[in-house]
Parts: sequence; C-alpha cells; structure tokens
Amino acid sequence: MSGLDYHYIARLVLRTISGDNDAFAEIYAATYQRLYRYCYNYLKDEHLAQDALQETFVIAYQKMHCLKNPELFISWLNQICFRVCFDMAKKSETGCTPLDEYPLEISSSEINPEDHIINIDHKDYIARQIMRLPFAESQVILLRYYQNMKIEDIADIMDISRSSVKRYLESGRKKLKHLLSVR
Repeated sequence: MSGLDYHYIARLVLRTISGDNDAFAEIYAATYQRLYRYCYNYLKDEHLAQDALQETFVIAYQKMHCLKNPELFISWLNQICFRVCFDMAKKSETGCTPLDEYPLEISSSEINPEDHIINIDHKDYIARQIMRLPFAESQVILLRYYQNMKIEDIADIMDISRSSVKRYLESGRKKLKHLLSVR
C-alpha cells in the first residue's frame, strides 16, 4: 500500500477506537482499492471479492480495539483480508457443483473413490500446514501455487519487491517441506 502515511493511519485507528466513524471511513477510502484488487486476484470473482472486502472491513472495525500497535494496522488489515479470502475460496471449493458439470460416466482412467478421498485429505493437510507458516510466506505460497499468480502480480498485490516474493517462496517451501516430513 505504497503512498500511505502509516503514522496518519495509526492516528485514524486511535480516533476510530474512540468512536469517530469518520476516521474509519477515511481508513476505508485510503485502503479499499488495493484490498479489493487483492480480493479479486485471489478469488477470481467480482462478487466474492466485494463480499470479502466487506467482511474484511467489518471484522477490522469490530476487532480494532484488540490491535495493540496502531502503526501495524495495515499489516493487520492485510492479514484479515487474506484469511477472509482463504476461507471464502475454501467455501466455494466445497460448494455444490452445478448438475451440468458432473460427468455422465466415469472413465476407467479416473481415480477410484478411495484414492479420491485420500487425495482430498492430503490436500487439506497440506493447506493446514501452509497456514502454519509465517503470514507472508503462506500468503505468497498460496497466491503462487493455489492461485497460479505470477511473481510480478504477487509483488504488486502485497506491495513488496519481486526479490522478497522469491525469498518468501524459497523460505516457505523449505519450512513446508520440513512440516510435511514430520507427518
């Protein structure tokens, strides 16, 4: 979120906590475009992105009093946004599939039902391990490998350099490899 004055945002946070709703409206105006772009890139759906953005700001408003350091508000808001998008993506994955998307017959080359369940369980386990990583690493890994985003796009959305994205990918993969080998 380049161009933001973090000290000014921190003062707005303190004003919001003390009951000034105009201060929260100013925070929203300063941050919503970048957060919406992040939500849209993550969820690949305009309506889900709008819902995620709304939920992010509702949670932030309700929990703002829990924030110990107002200077870290933007990072905290980004974490909320990431968690909301992650949860929405997970919910949309488990949602009902339209009838016309079901295959009429199963080919002999498809996985048997038992293997399919094991595969789903394994993917869920990996996702839980990714969420155990430090926030930046888990976010970069999810955006790169689950959302198939390019490094340049991840850098733009997270407002970090391309080399930072690569560094987070490298360290995240090493930590994930260790977490998965412990199983």
